[in-house]
Amino acid sequence: MTFKLKLELASGQSLKGAPLELLADGKPIAKAVVDEHGHVAFDAKAGVAGLAVRVDRSILRSAC
Repeated sequence: MTFKLKLELASGQSLKGAPLELLADGKPIAKAVVDEHGHVAFDAKAGVAGLAVRVDRSILRSAC
């Protein structure tokens, strides 16, 4: 099954290249990267679960 999303930030900033994870009941089940148009697609097995998407925080830099 493929889950397709379009991400738009209110600030107008791009998420191009951002690694995302699809979570099922809090556990990662798929990974994908945002394209230049804000689109992302996850391939995952069909099932019943609470789904969420999170940004892979390894892309964030420390301000120290």
